[in-house]
Amino acid sequence: MKTIPKMLVSGLGFLVLLGLLLFLPAGTFAYWQAWVLVVLAISTRIFSAYLLRVNPAVLERRMRGGPKAETRTAQKVAMAALWLSLAAMFVVSALDHRFGWSPVPTAISLVGDVLVAVGLGVAMLVVLQNSHAAATVQVESGQKLVSTGLYGLVRHPMYAGNVIMMVGIPLALDSYWGLVFVVPGVSGLAFRIRDEEKLLKDDLAGYREYAQEVRYRLVPGIW
Repeated sequence: MKTIPKMLVSGLGFLVLLGLLLFLPAGTFAYWQAWVLVVLAISTRIFSAYLLRVNPAVLERRMRGGPKAETRTAQKVAMAALWLSLAAMFVVSALDHRFGWSPVPTAISLVGDVLVAVGLGVAMLVVLQNSHAAATVQVESGQKLVSTGLYGLVRHPMYAGNVIMMVGIPLALDSYWGLVFVVPGVSGLAFRIRDEEKLLKDDLAGYREYAQEVRYRLVPGIW
């Protein structure tokens, strides 16, 4: 399938899936917190359209993702765990909103929206700074090490953006209980990072030296 039709199909499929995970367990469309997330999700399609215009190869890399697309068994497991954690986070947060298990003040929900927007912004910036930032773990022929920009702060800024989003999503969806799934989500990312670094140290020139220079993988000053 060519890039434009594939982008449209995947984008529509993602929005349908997101709607099912949010509005079905919530039992209503009168869920403004969920609608804000849907709008943020749609904004990523605008970025995809920009990539299609300026660097379609990057967009192709970003569209090949998920457990099935991974070539390493460890990465298949990590991605499956991450996707399941995110799906559970959406569903539980929507159920929490429906039954009022842990109501979140509007101000905190808006903080959650900001965190999601920041996480998305970090992910987009990473793609602009590193054209080889694929959705799967791989080292391509001719790929060069990127060590500046966000990569000068942590070795995996894309995943750092993912963590920010994971913290923000439940709050944005009017739920504290959804935060429980941040733990398995971050654990899945940590497992993914450890396996990914084995590949990068072996196959990406200069990565071992870079890892010595930029000490932290995910969170500056912590890990």
